[in-house]
Amino acid sequence: MGESHGHETRRVESRRRLYITVVLTAVTFVAEVVGGVLTNSLALLSDAGHMFTHLLALGVSLAAAVLADRPATERRTYGLNRIEILAALFNGATLFVISIVIFYEAYERFLEPVPIATGPMLVIAIIGLVVNLVSARVLHGSHKHDINVRAAFVHLLTDTFSSVAVIAGAVVIAFTGWTALDAILSVLICAVILLWAFKLVWESVDILLEATPRDVDMQSVIEGLCQIPGVKDIHHLHVWTITSGMYALSAHIDVDDIRVSETENLAEHAEKLLRKEFHINHATFQFECRRGRFVGDNLSSVALGGSTGEEQ
Repeated sequence: MGESHGHETRRVESRRRLYITVVLTAVTFVAEVVGGVLTNSLALLSDAGHMFTHLLALGVSLAAAVLADRPATERRTYGLNRIEILAALFNGATLFVISIVIFYEAYERFLEPVPIATGPMLVIAIIGLVVNLVSARVLHGSHKHDINVRAAFVHLLTDTFSSVAVIAGAVVIAFTGWTALDAILSVLICAVILLWAFKLVWESVDILLEATPRDVDMQSVIEGLCQIPGVKDIHHLHVWTITSGMYALSAHIDVDDIRVSETENLAEHAEKLLRKEFHINHATFQFECRRGRFVGDNLSSVALGGSTGEEQ
């Protein structure tokens, strides 16, 4: 129960932080759009364009966080927890789309350079940087436990990098008049965005394909369970992620001749081990007797299944 309560507390805190960053980002987005149009800065407009995807990403992340708290139903026994993963995947995809648009705009600027008002460009970029740093500080910590929040945090990191690049570009252009640098910086910004977007999409797809969590070593799980007295072997072992911070496991456990009632103690022992060592809080075990039957309970079946995971 303690781990479940801690997971819920983190989710409430994540929602609160997302609310704050949505407001900050919306204000900055409007300022950068107006500034980009007035100064003719593609780098600033590209930063504003990315800021818009970031605002959209935050909105999606916030909506997903709210929906994920809806109770489980008979049709959706795990509730809507996976919607957070879908939101992270969507946010990663938007980074790819906006990068393609900015690449095209940069190409046109290379062909036809335009004058840039570096003063307003610099001021607005600095404002954007400050807001990004504040927002990143707000989300820092929550991103470690929640891929949905991490998707928003990645947007913030790319925004921060964009703002730094725009500020540097404004200074150089002001002193040298080299307006082509604006387009060059846009391409560099997009390259970094694509790198982070790829990692985010890859992690989201991994979860949707029910791959083993990266911080769970299957061999260590087997060795840990086999050290429990009465457990002889583990097979048909599967570990996957339901949503951020919520791991599930199913396994067949070979035991010697024991009473059915003793499997309850084995299951409880195994469950405690999985929670403590691997943060797996939903587990289903099927016990199988090597000699074909359990002792003393007139049970002819070779297997007993049962869920030891916490209820939603």
